[in-house]
Amino acid sequence: MDKKVFGYARVSTKKQAEDRQIEALLEYGIEERNIIIDKESGRDMERNGYQSLKNALLRRGDTLVIKELDRLSRNKADIKAELESLKSMGVSVRILNIPTTLAEFSEDQSWIMDMVNNILIEVLGSIAEDERRRIHQRQREGIDCALDKGIVFGRPQIQFPENWQCVMEQVKNKEITSVTAMELLNLKKTTYYKLRKMSA
Repeated sequence: MDKKVFGYARVSTKKQAEDRQIEALLEYGIEERNIIIDKESGRDMERNGYQSLKNALLRRGDTLVIKELDRLSRNKADIKAELESLKSMGVSVRILNIPTTLAEFSEDQSWIMDMVNNILIEVLGSIAEDERRRIHQRQREGIDCALDKGIVFGRPQIQFPENWQCVMEQVKNKEITSVTAMELLNLKKTTYYKLRKMSA
């Protein structure tokens, strides 16, 4: 059976472009039809493209090429588990921005590659995980700062019309119907009943 080389590219959202990764994979010599792309978060491994690649396409002796380690995942534990899983499948992994993973070793020198890769997994996995933690921290700091300035997130809170109490008294005394009250208050039905529920 012929050994195949597959490329994998991932961007976190549908708005991000994966062109840079694909260009690098094509330059490495991977056929475009053998490049699998996911537009999903890297917080776990449950991505349609990647799972299809791993479970249906990759075979023993094949090679998987990614541009950067964090394209596989942003979680160090997931990265380690996935690389170990691919190794047990007999799949070689090449990471374009880590030159040592691109070196060719004979079978009796494979331990050198394993040792180097294990070190890189630890270091780069920690960096990817730390970067994700910093992003979340910056987001949290930004939210806290906005809240301190009085910025309100989410949908604007429904405001009671100025004549609310007066109209509600008329409804309570059965002087007018709810339909008339909505007209007087210039409110839609859903908003009217939401406000009634809030004031109950």
